[in-house]
Amino acid sequence: MNTEVVTINQDNIDHGAIKRAGEIIRRGGLVAFPTETVYGLGGDALNPESSQKIYSAKGRPSDNPLIVHISKLDDLYKIAEEIPEDALKLSEAYWPGPLTMIFKKKPIVPKETTGGLETVAVRMPSDKTARALIEASGGFIAAPSANISGRPSPTSAKFVCEDMCGRIDMIIDGGDSEVGLESTIVDFSEGKPVILRPGFISAEMIQSVLGVYVGTDPALKHEGDRPKAPGMKYRHYAPKGELTVIYGASDRVVEKINSLVSEDIRNGYSVGIIASSENAKKYREGTVKPVGSAGNNEETAHSLFRVLREFDDENTEKIYSEAFDEKGVGAAIMNRLLKAAGHKIIDLTKEDL
Repeated sequence: MNTEVVTINQDNIDHGAIKRAGEIIRRGGLVAFPTETVYGLGGDALNPESSQKIYSAKGRPSDNPLIVHISKLDDLYKIAEEIPEDALKLSEAYWPGPLTMIFKKKPIVPKETTGGLETVAVRMPSDKTARALIEASGGFIAAPSANISGRPSPTSAKFVCEDMCGRIDMIIDGGDSEVGLESTIVDFSEGKPVILRPGFISAEMIQSVLGVYVGTDPALKHEGDRPKAPGMKYRHYAPKGELTVIYGASDRVVEKINSLVSEDIRNGYSVGIIASSENAKKYREGTVKPVGSAGNNEETAHSLFRVLREFDDENTEKIYSEAFDEKGVGAAIMNRLLKAAGHKIIDLTKEDL
């Protein structure tokens, strides 16, 4: 398959290109497109064959639900049942934006889109190109991240093409993603809201709108459970190299990583380091990639997947990452890092006990 790549500036949208992309989705094809979080791999959410094509292109297990993207609030009522008042409060505060909410689905949404579940995950992106494409394609686009399943999510069209060129019909290049991490997912399908995946919209931000504590439940109850949201059951965001996350006081973390890197290099491995800007110059060997100031989690979130992809491009065999402050969007950063590492960590704080 020949994959067409078109460049669109969301501040000056090429409506002719958007119309062509919308027609591809209407006839059952796939289009990768920019959002403020990461790039999405879009198909017609109400066409079961389109959703099956998405799973096939990604190599994604078919019980891993897709998120349905809409461009206006009225469309939520066409696909979701029992929309609580709290969900409407969050939509007023954070839609359009990097927030996904889960509801009981209406029959119009095929189970091929929901991973076999009776619930549907819904998001309204803030990226103007994304919303224009949603409207041009009929109003409902099913879109996971536009990468091979398990790899770091793409934050630029270049990374999308590495995985998807030759697999899908079109890629819309809208520049780098603003946020750089997938959306926060809040489940409203079982009464009280529960955060299933942390993201840029933090628990504190959600609680400030709702005025009540919102629980977090990223784990499945048992091995046979179907995941209600992307990223819950399978290994995600993983680079090709072996990633380890180091917890502890900053100076001790630098010392430990320097020791590990030195040993790995002596043994013939290529090694990378994910570091705060403040610590980057303290590492003596290896390829160091700063992801932002220790006090700027938004900068780190924007950089994380790009850095993991760059290490893949450089065939880096071992990667060490500093742990980051888990306040606000930091919870999402650490969620993605730990999943990418397969929860392989070194906790220096416990060595002091």
